[in-house]
Amino acid sequence: MEVCAIGGDIGFAVVVDVLFCAGIFSCVLESKIARMTDIIRLLPDSVANQIAAGEVIQRPASVVKELVENAIDAGSKSIDVYMKDAGRTQIMVIDDGCGMSETDARLCVERHATSKIKESKDLFLINTLGFRGEALASIAAIAELQLRSKRCDDELGTQVDISATQFVGQTPVQCPDGTTITVKNLFFNVPVRRKFLKSDSAEMNHVRNEFQRVALAYENISFSLTDNKTEIYRVQASNLKQRIVNLFGANIKQNLLNVETETSLITIHGYITKPEYAKKSFPEQFFFANGRFIKHHYLNKAILQAYEGIIPPEKKPCYFIYLETPPDAIDVNIHPTKTEVKFENEKAIFQILLSAVKQVLGKFNVLPTIDFDADSSIQIPVLRPDTQVSIPKTVSNSAYNPFEISDNYNVSRNQGWESLYAGFENEGKQEDKHEQTELFNNATLQTNTHLQLKGRYILTPVKSGLMIIDQKRAHERILFEQFQTQMTFKSSASQQCLFPETVELSIDEMTLFLELENDFAALGFDVRPSDETQVKIHGVPAETGTQNPVMVFCKLLDDFKEPENDLFDEKREKLAAVMAKQYAISYNKTLTAEEMTHLTEKLFVCNMPNFSPTGKIVIHIVKMEEIEGLF
Repeated sequence: MEVCAIGGDIGFAVVVDVLFCAGIFSCVLESKIARMTDIIRLLPDSVANQIAAGEVIQRPASVVKELVENAIDAGSKSIDVYMKDAGRTQIMVIDDGCGMSETDARLCVERHATSKIKESKDLFLINTLGFRGEALASIAAIAELQLRSKRCDDELGTQVDISATQFVGQTPVQCPDGTTITVKNLFFNVPVRRKFLKSDSAEMNHVRNEFQRVALAYENISFSLTDNKTEIYRVQASNLKQRIVNLFGANIKQNLLNVETETSLITIHGYITKPEYAKKSFPEQFFFANGRFIKHHYLNKAILQAYEGIIPPEKKPCYFIYLETPPDAIDVNIHPTKTEVKFENEKAIFQILLSAVKQVLGKFNVLPTIDFDADSSIQIPVLRPDTQVSIPKTVSNSAYNPFEISDNYNVSRNQGWESLYAGFENEGKQEDKHEQTELFNNATLQTNTHLQLKGRYILTPVKSGLMIIDQKRAHERILFEQFQTQMTFKSSASQQCLFPETVELSIDEMTLFLELENDFAALGFDVRPSDETQVKIHGVPAETGTQNPVMVFCKLLDDFKEPENDLFDEKREKLAAVMAKQYAISYNKTLTAEEMTHLTEKLFVCNMPNFSPTGKIVIHIVKMEEIEGLF
């Protein structure tokens, strides 16, 4: 019995232990499985802030935009922006706005801290620029931020220091009324983002664009922009037209046409420019909705449609259009940067804008008009009863042969083409010209004839078939290498103007000219700065002939900014390409036999005769096999 009892106790104990262990093991196993499947976790605040910063802060220009807009919302009348190294090292924005209390100064750098939204419906009644409370928090997440602020009634201001979302300290300080925000070492804790920033000049262009947009929206506020102690802009409070002139130069003033219309749906005012001021690239095109710069491709089409037929298709008009609509009729919260908006009645606004622009163009006699007072009666000759009527007769020349080549086809014989092609086979020894000479391996001339086709191509029979040369691209290649040589050896002749011509430039154009001043001089331009935004033209290259010096110089600066010229790594090459394009012979120009010979001879001594400066084909050979295959 005892043994049984002991055995029974032992058996019971073993069973209990097994069951207990099995339960523990089961719990542990379920816990491990649970831990293996839990893959979603909350991000740390520092990482979340950096992600938010990536949406709002893309480059130094984004910082300038956000800080200046905050200053405007604070009621500032004067805003100054100071930068170092295009904003990489430091950005400082000083305003004379209302300032902040000690508590507000600390809270404003927190995410979604705002004084403008209390409930969701407020999102659709926005009348201010910044409202979601993301700007300062996003900037503080990827830089070192110092904020100093003081209200006019306070004896002392407050200084708050933040570094990569980490609160460093808050102290009372002596400072002027308003707010000063300093941002240092942008993207110092996100090296990948910092690495992808462009050159200082490229980043500064983005800053200038943002500055122009804000300055145009608030002409009643004084602004200044300084980079590396060089003042780029300083504009005083003024009217809109004067603000446009201050930002883009005096040349635009006489080309501005006032647009103004008011409906129950929307109010439109601003300026468009005359058709002759249209530009091929980078035109000044600005839309503003309720004081905020916006991008709107649909409304842009309305303006382009109004200019149809009065400017060339490759050119674009400039405009400064301001739209005023009730806040609940526009959604500004569809994109983090708030530059893309949606109107409630876009189709109706499209028609109103189109009508307003067309009306202005017609009012200023830009569009062709009909003179209803003129005698528009049609003069129909009266047939008298005694008039003799004869049947028209056709006259033909039975001796005419359409296949006979006449002197009217610009045919030239015995022009020495054999000597022109001599040595092409030997040029293949140079590795850098191998691709060029391969084209002409079988291009020995059969005859000394060349022919111009439709004012565009020069046709020449060669041993392997028919060679076709694009005359304009050929001339561009010749001039391109000629201008490169002139800039290298400074050998271009200058034609002095009888009286110096004064040209008013925008800040961007003046900056571009100063970068290229030496190269302009090497090409034969005698242009000297006379003011911060003025130059005087004393001489132009001899190649310009009798052309207007101001028109030549301004067109050269304008064409330099065309996107197709961005493929050149060096500005000197880009300038030579622009010059070549401007002075090359045009299509539909009839060439004499001597001119075709001279052009072709010059082309084949170029380093790369087969391609234009922008990489387009100049020469093509149709082989005899291809020609024979047609018959």
